[in-house]
Amino acid sequence: MSSNSCTNSSSINGFYNFLTQGLNVLHQSLILSHNFMSIQFISEVISSLQSFHSQLTLLVQNLCLPIGGKWLDEYMDESSRLWDICHVLKSSISGLENYSSAGSNIATSLDGFHHLTPEVSHQVIRAINICQREILGLEEENKSMVETRIQSLSQSLNQNISLESKLNEYNGFRGVLYAMRRVSSLLLMILLSGVSYCWSSSCFDHQECEGNLACGSSFMVSMARLQQKVANEIDNSNVEPGILLHEFQEAKVVMEDLKMELERMVVYEEEFEIQAKVEKLKSCFGLLKCGVENLIGKVDDLFDEIVEGRKKLLDMCSDK
Repeated sequence: MSSNSCTNSSSINGFYNFLTQGLNVLHQSLILSHNFMSIQFISEVISSLQSFHSQLTLLVQNLCLPIGGKWLDEYMDESSRLWDICHVLKSSISGLENYSSAGSNIATSLDGFHHLTPEVSHQVIRAINICQREILGLEEENKSMVETRIQSLSQSLNQNISLESKLNEYNGFRGVLYAMRRVSSLLLMILLSGVSYCWSSSCFDHQECEGNLACGSSFMVSMARLQQKVANEIDNSNVEPGILLHEFQEAKVVMEDLKMELERMVVYEEEFEIQAKVEKLKSCFGLLKCGVENLIGKVDDLFDEIVEGRKKLLDMCSDK
C-alpha cells in the first residue's frame, strides 16, 4: 500500500469519526435539554453543519484527487444545495426577527401603564391581532417554500448505495460525499423544522437500508439515533404544524394570554392586573429577538464557510 493511500485511509476514517462524534454530541444535547428545538439546540446544529463542511473541504485537499473532473462537480453540487437551503433558513429566521421586534414593541408600549383605558386596550389588541396574522402568513409562506426541499432532503436521507466500488471512487471521496449528503440532509431537515415549517414527525421516519454497505458504519448508527430522537420529540411535543422553535412557541402563548386578558378588561370594563403578563411578554420576546439575531449570525458564518470551501478547491485545481 502506498503512503498516499495510507494517508487517504487515515484521513477518511478520521472524517467518519468526526461525523460520528458530532452527531453524538447533538443527540446528547437533545437528551439533556428541557426544551425541544430551543435556540441553543438550533445554534448547535448550524455550528455542526459548518464544522462538518469545513472538515470535508480539508479532507478533499488531502485526497490527491485529479485536477477538476466529476468529483469537483459533485462537491460543487452538494455545496450549492447547502447554499440554497441556507437562503431559505435565513429568510425564515429574518421573518422570526421581524415578529420578535413587533412583539417587543407591544410590550414596550405597555410599559408604565398601571391603568389601561378601553381605548388603549383596543389599540394593543389590534396590534396583537396584526402581529398574529403576520406570523400566520409567515408560516404559510414558509410552508410552500420548504415543501419541495423537505421532500428532496428526505430522499437524500434515505438514499442507498449498495456497491462498495461506488463509495471507493476517487480515493474514497464518493463515500465521503455520500456520508456528508446523508448527515447534512438530516441536519437541514432539523433546521427547517425548527425555524421554517414542520408538518409532522413523518419526514424523520427512519427507513431500514438493508444491503447498504454504509449502514453498519458508526456515523450511520449515530445518525439514525438522532433522527429517531427528533421524531419522538416532535410526536411528544403536541405542537400544531408550523414553526417548532421553542422560544417562538412560548412567545406566541404569552402574547395570546395577554390578548385574552385585555379582551376581558374591555368586555367587563374592569381593571385586571396585567403587569406580570406584560413583563413575561417582554422577557419572552427579548429572548426570542436576541436568539434569532444570533442564529442569523450563525447562518452568515455558514455562508462564508461554503464560499471559502468552494474557493479553496477551485484554487487548488487552478494551482495544479
